[in-house]
Amino acid sequence: MSKHGRVLVAMSGGIDSTVTAMMLHEQGYEVVGITMKTWDYANSGSSKKETGCCSLDSINDARQAAVDMNFHHFIVDIREEFGDYVIDNFVDEYIAGRTPNPCVLCNTHIKWSALLKRADSLDCEFIATGHYAKIKEENGRKFISKGKDERKDQSYVLWGLSQDCLNRSRFPLGPYSKPEVRQMAKDFGYEELSKKGESYEICFVPDNNYRNFLKHRVEGLEERVAGGNFVGVDGKVLGTHAGYPFYTIGQRKGLGVAFGEPMYVTEIQPDTNTVVLGQVKDLLRNGMQVGKTNFMKYERIPDGMEAVTQIRYNSPGTLSNIFQNDNGNVNVEFLANVSGVAPGQSAVFYEGDDVLGGGIIFGSSLKR
Repeated sequence: MSKHGRVLVAMSGGIDSTVTAMMLHEQGYEVVGITMKTWDYANSGSSKKETGCCSLDSINDARQAAVDMNFHHFIVDIREEFGDYVIDNFVDEYIAGRTPNPCVLCNTHIKWSALLKRADSLDCEFIATGHYAKIKEENGRKFISKGKDERKDQSYVLWGLSQDCLNRSRFPLGPYSKPEVRQMAKDFGYEELSKKGESYEICFVPDNNYRNFLKHRVEGLEERVAGGNFVGVDGKVLGTHAGYPFYTIGQRKGLGVAFGEPMYVTEIQPDTNTVVLGQVKDLLRNGMQVGKTNFMKYERIPDGMEAVTQIRYNSPGTLSNIFQNDNGNVNVEFLANVSGVAPGQSAVFYEGDDVLGGGIIFGSSLKR
């Protein structure tokens, strides 16, 4: 009988998940490893060699680590679950003129669901991942808090986890920095693993070119949306573009038209295939509206609560007042204007290092 119980560890074959399994094994947990096959690169339209968490090499690396530590390891095919939900949402959001964050959606609706389902079938009390974040508890509620390593902190992508998920989750790497984790890999005898690089790409867009992915995924898309207008914030036509799904809020490079001064995408209007351009000042907003919310630290926040609101991964966040409506949506009033608020992205609310909750941006207010 193990000292701490039986834990299912999500293993990608990378350094973080492997060290996670090693740490829990040493701490006295009965570890079971699982590697989830989420995507086939052949379906992405990319010519890049298959790498990352779904590659055969990574799966073999995860299995070898399990053999070395003498615990069971399973490979689970969740391509259908992943594709139907995450990929379809990714495409639908761009077609709707928004900018999705598939990693948040995958964590919330696919990976944790798949892990808990398999944990139950394998009699595992807990699940664990290599995320750089912490789980805290106050007043009977669990919530995410930032990891020690500010550069690696992944609390932003975990705002959607429910209380049930948090109660059964373990994040052993939260109290450590990346260099410390690399050193642990060396200490465990994995010299090569300690030098292994990291991927910051969306797993199903291996060349980081989402435009090519959309063209490959949606037959005839390029022809359907070509020839729309670039317009200024005053409505004046400035030129034509390749199609509204191929642009994102705040984009400056790759517009395909020279304007004599830096111009940025400030708004996308899918109904008319229009992309609005303006100067950097035209990107500023003093507020936004957030839906599909999930609150962790408190079941309901006090009206006008002061919080730091982060609108994209690795951004510093902005001090704001947040107001929760009866329908669960949140109105955010920034205390300083914020640039590049993009519908479809996640907004995450922090009290110090603690995640209050988060949601999906669906609208914004113009600057003062």
